Amino acid sequence: MIFLTITGSFTGALIYDRREKRRAQQKWSELVAHLAKEPLAVDQMRRKLTVYLAAPPGDGLRIARDHFKEYVKPILTAAALDYNVIEGRREGDVRAGTAEQIRKLRIKAGEKTSVVEEPSVETAVLDMREKLGVSDEAGPKGDLVIGRHTWKEYVRGLHEGWLGPLDPPAVPVEEVPSNGIEEPMKDIATGDKPEETPNTKTDEIKTQVAKLEDIKVDDTNTEETKAEKEEDKEKPAKPTGPKDAFITTAEYPTAQLPPTLPQSFDSSIAIEFPHILGFLNTPKRLYRYLNQRHLAESIGRDVAGIVLASAARPYSDENSSGDLDTPSSDNSPIDSSSGTSEQQTILEKEEQEWHKSVHKRDETDKERVWLDNIVLDPRIASRMKHSLLSVEDEARSERLAEQKEYILGEERPAPVPFWRRMWINYGYGEDDETIRRKPILGNIDDEETA
Repeated sequence: MIFLTITGSFTGALIYDRREKRRAQQKWSELVAHLAKEPLAVDQMRRKLTVYLAAPPGDGLRIARDHFKEYVKPILTAAALDYNVIEGRREGDVRAGTAEQIRKLRIKAGEKTSVVEEPSVETAVLDMREKLGVSDEAGPKGDLVIGRHTWKEYVRGLHEGWLGPLDPPAVPVEEVPSNGIEEPMKDIATGDKPEETPNTKTDEIKTQVAKLEDIKVDDTNTEETKAEKEEDKEKPAKPTGPKDAFITTAEYPTAQLPPTLPQSFDSSIAIEFPHILGFLNTPKRLYRYLNQRHLAESIGRDVAGIVLASAARPYSDENSSGDLDTPSSDNSPIDSSSGTSEQQTILEKEEQEWHKSVHKRDETDKERVWLDNIVLDPRIASRMKHSLLSVEDEARSERLAEQKEYILGEERPAPVPFWRRMWINYGYGEDDETIRRKPILGNIDDEETA
């Protein structure tokens, strides 16, 4: 009885949660499904959203992709919207990708730079579309950011792309000493033994000759180098991005605005990405596994809001003045505000569930996007917009949940009995939609019928 009670309760809770989860996703899919039936000109491309996706702290990118496919992609597919994904496998990838995309927009708008763009498949496709006269569909676009860690990189890359320079920073050249390295290598190449040098250089020459000839030198310096190598192996890899930032957060107030900066950016939304690791967190993970319906409801509302693009508002700031909401027209630098804005507190609770290895900061790290606080420049923050559902769409979603309405311009089909649905799915039956799409052929062979 105890075994049957536990297994039965768990199975019932799981079946109920998955059923409610499908209903929630179906509701938000039906809310945006009418966009897929809107006519589109032959010389236009479908409206495209930008999805920012990064591997969660302490885990791989596959988890983030599964989260996107399970909760976000069904609604985008129902609306027949195209999307461009910017992925990041480690900390800093999304920041670098976002900034690079903005710099390409600035260069395309006419800003001068010394960087020569390398030819790629993407640029070739865009040039071909421009020659053929193919344009994007008119309508608002948007940025869909998944997770708190990705949101931090997105905001950082947004500031870097618009406030930073177009040319990459100069790489400092390290001077290589010639006295202690070149002379032993010349001697080894000619077959002669290296000459003795003063006491200050003997240790360096011994270690370098030992590395080149694989000779074990019994000296205290070699033992120290081995110990340093073992310590370096024990240290975890630095989670820094592939490219250094073009501008630091301390340089925001002195940065000049580019002439191509728009008055307002595309609306953005941060999607929940609850992710927790560890054996001791098994009860919390089990609870979330049996309550995915609430997550599907919340994510579906946010994704439907940015897909419909019917309403948007600027991000709020507690200590901001009235002039901060309207972006300034000149390029004069403005000091960053000290108040707590909405961009800084979005999905802030997710940071508490990150793995403890992520919170370890190395002394050599100049900047950690995940661990550092979000620094905003008012000139950029005031141009950001938060997408949301309008009052009409919210009321219509409630009627869809009650099955009082259906997709715009269509009537809700009659419910299919259980036995027929099983016969269609697992037998040889066909639904009415499949039968209706079947072509009706006439008497092709001109056979005489009685």
